[in-house]
Amino acid sequence: MAGGGIAEAGNAKRAHLYDYRITSYFIFSCCVAALGGSLFGYDLGVSGGVTSMDDFLKEFFPKVYRRKHAHLKETDYCKYDNQILTLFTSSLYFAALFFTFAASYVTRTKGRRASILVGAVSFFLGAAVNAAAQNIAMLIIGRIFLGIGIGFGNQAVPLYLSETAPAKIRGAVNQLFQLTTCLGILIANFINYGTDKIHPWGWRLSLGLAAVPATLMFIGGLFLPETPNSLVEQGRLEEGRMVLEKIRGTTKVDAEFADLVDASMEAQAIKHPFRNLLKRRNRPQLIIGALGIPAFQQLTGMNSILFYAPVFFSTLGFNTSTSLYTSTITNGCLVVATLISMALVDKFGRRAFFLEAGTEMFIEMVVVAVTLAKEFGEGKTIPKGLGALLVVMICLFVLAYGRSWGPLGWLVPSEIFPLETRSAGQSVVVCVNMLFTALVAQCFLVSLCHLKYGIFLLFAGLIFIMSCFIFFLLPETKQVPIEEIHLLWQNHWFWKRIVGEEEPDASEK
Repeated sequence: MAGGGIAEAGNAKRAHLYDYRITSYFIFSCCVAALGGSLFGYDLGVSGGVTSMDDFLKEFFPKVYRRKHAHLKETDYCKYDNQILTLFTSSLYFAALFFTFAASYVTRTKGRRASILVGAVSFFLGAAVNAAAQNIAMLIIGRIFLGIGIGFGNQAVPLYLSETAPAKIRGAVNQLFQLTTCLGILIANFINYGTDKIHPWGWRLSLGLAAVPATLMFIGGLFLPETPNSLVEQGRLEEGRMVLEKIRGTTKVDAEFADLVDASMEAQAIKHPFRNLLKRRNRPQLIIGALGIPAFQQLTGMNSILFYAPVFFSTLGFNTSTSLYTSTITNGCLVVATLISMALVDKFGRRAFFLEAGTEMFIEMVVVAVTLAKEFGEGKTIPKGLGALLVVMICLFVLAYGRSWGPLGWLVPSEIFPLETRSAGQSVVVCVNMLFTALVAQCFLVSLCHLKYGIFLLFAGLIFIMSCFIFFLLPETKQVPIEEIHLLWQNHWFWKRIVGEEEPDASEK
């Protein structure tokens, strides 16, 4: 089977000697770090709801408000087609794209904890500016601060969780980031549903409450330990061993610590980590983890639903309250799916979840497209029965995404980079992710206007392509120690031809 399960390759070296227990210190560290996902999730959930609220539209986008309540045939798919309105959503992700490289420097030199704290402060400032916004410029400035926070948080949190977790449960622990992201989305939907009834300033409350998870993450981050990997990378060996013993709940950490030190020595020899990403031996990580997976994660079309679920349902004829309520149901499915993934991903593996869910998502996008093609547009109102079918299809799509491309899109990249390129690699991951997130956010509504139901056929085609990408190129990484992932490439049917052709030399260091 192409790219099949060869996790056994990672059992070399000292992995069989690793020992751990689940301690309260470990649980606290993971929970606090995972709050970074709630920042990302809250924004994903809140922005779409706010942009569908009449009070918000009347104050900042009166033309969109008038078009929303029009019943002209040509506006069925185009009610929200306004590039400044979509810039309100996408500006955050463009900011995150640029600042992830600053986050990489902080993460590598000052530690994962420092980036988490910077992200929390910036997100708090963005929430305050947005809540007080008097014009579109203030809205965009606030979104930029939020984006800086997302850039730092999404850079550091997946690394923190992967480096803190024991190999056997790394998949479940890393998915705490996705779980808190989904909970943030769900909470934001409930808040939007309530604040929509507070006139005329309910939208301000929705945007301002983003300061709550930021505050919690900052306070918790003050008590957060640095990861052993980062401490060793900074030369603080004794402190690194102490933290490793504390989070593993045992003093029997000689084997794991020795692997950390070995990896750190190799990492310190690398003077240019971003340049080193381009080396042949790092080609699999670059293509799969830094480019392919984060790009395809956004091209599933899922974030179009997350950003614009209330707008999308409003476009289909639901009133604002019903649209917000329906999007809350779909995002509840996302939380359930993440719990399923956390429970089973370390048992069944990453590839199985990617491929099975990809098949489901393809079918569901085709059904949505066919239904819209037959029953919507040109002034026609969708019958209640078919409206319910669309909601069910979208919920099933969310369930499939939420146990596959959602959490695994962050898990797999965070676990496949060697220590010497890990922070640089994660920067590229976040950069590519934010670039495609911003492009999807900026282009979805105009694409919906011009392509109509065809936009969902486009997503179906992309889902088919990315499933083939996983099938042929991604080896199974479940339960492989993070410092031994590189052994997988040497045994993969395709990548062994690439990584085996170039040995490191002094010119690379």
